[in-house]
Amino acid sequence: MPIYKIHHVTRYEYDRPVRESINEIRIYPYTCPEQETLQHEVQVTGNPKIELFKDYWGNKAGNFNVLHPHKVLIIESRLVVRTTPGNQLSVNFHSSFEELQKEKAGRLQLIELSEPEQVKQPGKIQEITEQILTPGKSVALVTEQFAEYIFKNFRYIKGITSIETTVDEILEHQAGVCQDFAHLLLQLLRAAGIPARYVSGYICPNKNGMRGEGATHAWVDAWIPGYGWAGIDPTNNIWVTNNHIKLSVGRHFKDCTPIKGAFRGPARQVLSVHVSVGYEDGHTFDELNNVKMEVQASNLPEEVLLEGFAGQQQ
Repeated sequence: MPIYKIHHVTRYEYDRPVRESINEIRIYPYTCPEQETLQHEVQVTGNPKIELFKDYWGNKAGNFNVLHPHKVLIIESRLVVRTTPGNQLSVNFHSSFEELQKEKAGRLQLIELSEPEQVKQPGKIQEITEQILTPGKSVALVTEQFAEYIFKNFRYIKGITSIETTVDEILEHQAGVCQDFAHLLLQLLRAAGIPARYVSGYICPNKNGMRGEGATHAWVDAWIPGYGWAGIDPTNNIWVTNNHIKLSVGRHFKDCTPIKGAFRGPARQVLSVHVSVGYEDGHTFDELNNVKMEVQASNLPEEVLLEGFAGQQQ
């Protein structure tokens, strides 16, 4: 059972002082049997009190407010976590869609997570689902083949999408990063009637060359009858292993945004994210993501929304 030390630093810098920076954070490890938090410390500039709560999806989250004027806001998370072996061998590959319908009956969240988003190209989604969703296949096999389809037909390219990229745009680009592939897989699974939720976290393979390693990452939980939530990573075409650390879940990225909020003051901001993963053998993997902010100082209102993650997930 591997142990990982994860250092995650989010840094906002402003070209003039801002105040009343109200933020919501979801950078706490998700409570589940697949991982155990050994130590976790969160520090914020000015040491404001962080009010903790559990949201609708069961995520641990926190609110804080930095009232005094400041030109820098740093949110720092130091996490030590132990994971258990991956679940691929224990996933039920025999359960049918008839069993799925029985398990969904009367369970509001499963029904809610089975409804696909509205898209402009439903025909393309239908074409993919009809290709894979053939009679006699189990729910787990269909889930696996959807992930495989994305892996084989969409290129992994950083920088061509953003947190606002839609499923239609992903289909048009036929490329993106983990966040995009997770959203596309959600659409396919839900179009097939399979409950699915977005997962935000980290991927921590040690020199395995996985896409997104050593950085914030995104994948999908699919509901498998007779098993429950099973994680699957379309970016790497694998069921989730003990290299994946889960932070939060939701219907889509906005439910899992690690950091979002608002501040007062007409300032331009520069955002950078640093993630360092330390392994038991002493090896460390570092990822620095400098994020381009599209807001111009001359256009800023008195209150500005800092929507979204400190950068895009990889």
